[in-house]
Amino acid sequence: MPTPSPRRRALLRTALSWPLASLPALARAQPADAAASALRAGGVVIAIRHALAPGTFDPPGFALGQCSTQRNLNDEGRVQARRIGQWFQRQGLQPARVRSSPWCRCTETAQLAFGGAEAWPALGSPRGYTEQTNAEHLGLLRAALAGAAGQPGRFEVWVTHMFVLAALVQENAASGEGLVLRADGRGGVQVLARVAPA
Repeated sequence: MPTPSPRRRALLRTALSWPLASLPALARAQPADAAASALRAGGVVIAIRHALAPGTFDPPGFALGQCSTQRNLNDEGRVQARRIGQWFQRQGLQPARVRSSPWCRCTETAQLAFGGAEAWPALGSPRGYTEQTNAEHLGLLRAALAGAAGQPGRFEVWVTHMFVLAALVQENAASGEGLVLRADGRGGVQVLARVAPA
């Protein structure tokens, strides 16, 4: 696993210092029906932080494809992941595509919520890649959001990590929280609404 650069370490320290306990209140301030309306209109992506997986980082020597070496969902996280899927069902929302980080806590969240997902390395944890690769991944995510903006009536689900969301939108998310994202046409990303953790 590559050693994070000073800049990356600073980003990680900043993200970890954000008050996670306040995030559900922020999510309640934007009703879930606003998120559902934005998804029905389409041209957006809902990026969901994986469900609850206690801890902060993967153990030393973790390996992709070997879940036993990673930080994984606990029982509460599995319940949370199922509730994410139930919210979409209640709203009558069907994603056109579900993509996931290849990390096991993300793929399991996607499996329990949506029945599976396409693994996409661009959604993977920055802790598993080099600084250059992370920058390339961020470019791919922004390009995919720009592409989605031209497809009304259609939305995608992305299951990813806190640090990916922090890099993409400069905002944090609680475990299981969804951010409805739209390209702003100037190379940036708008957060249209939040769906509180299930």
